[in-house]
Amino acid sequence: MTKHKAGFVNIIGNPNVGKSTLMNAFVGERLSIITSKAQTTRHRILGIVNGDDFQVLLSDTPGIIKPAYQLQESMMDFVKSAFEDADILLYLVELGEKELKDEAFFNKITNAKIPVLLLINKIDIGNEELLAEALKLWQEKVPNAEIFAISALQNFGVTEVFNRIIELLPESPAFYPKDQLTDKPERFFVNEAIREKILIHYKKEIPYSVEIDTEEFFEDETIIRIRSVIMVERETQKGIIIGHKGSALKRVGTEARKDLEKFFGKQIHLELYVKVNKNWRSDERQLRRFGYNNKK
Repeated sequence: MTKHKAGFVNIIGNPNVGKSTLMNAFVGERLSIITSKAQTTRHRILGIVNGDDFQVLLSDTPGIIKPAYQLQESMMDFVKSAFEDADILLYLVELGEKELKDEAFFNKITNAKIPVLLLINKIDIGNEELLAEALKLWQEKVPNAEIFAISALQNFGVTEVFNRIIELLPESPAFYPKDQLTDKPERFFVNEAIREKILIHYKKEIPYSVEIDTEEFFEDETIIRIRSVIMVERETQKGIIIGHKGSALKRVGTEARKDLEKFFGKQIHLELYVKVNKNWRSDERQLRRFGYNNKK
């Protein structure tokens, strides 16, 4: 009888290299939100992939940046914790990239005592010459890593990486029930779906000064009724989010509702409100309430 394997596989890298896309390719469900703007992932999201004799616990982390304010520092704490509980580290770089934005993190990767898989992503947008250069560069920079060339978006090379992860997993019983996809509550996915639409449709600082709070989530046989508040820092931002005669807010609501209906497989009734919550990004108490401050 085959022994059961299970372990934590943490994905790290610079902003926008495709961490969430890779995570979703592994999990097969849209768990992490994916947009083209940096800093989309603010929390560590856990996706779970189950097989008869394995359980892979995937963690997507925020892109590595030099923190400029309290919220970003808290986001970097999530990345630090990714080193602490990983059994395998996936270090994702994109083709053409030359360095990690934080040297201390880079040293942690090159000195890691656990297996490191370095994945060169987005190879579909380059050529063989660029790839050969990238392979040479990263072999020199991270000699302790196994290197794979992939395209998470085109699902190229993803299966090979996943098979290697399973080979490297430690023997262990499952950590979570086998029918569970994630450790996050339903409201988390509601918040993420709304925030994704805001990232897509609004410019400049708007997406980064927004937090979503789902105040009500009532589910019955055929319908889920949701009431969510979009919090902004200033009155002017509130006006921008709502748009002319409420048109911008309506678009966010309609698109988020469609995604959530697919995700939950039920009809969704979604009510959205916008509130001003001054300086929440610099308020320790509020950051804790939104799950950012994970310091013990």
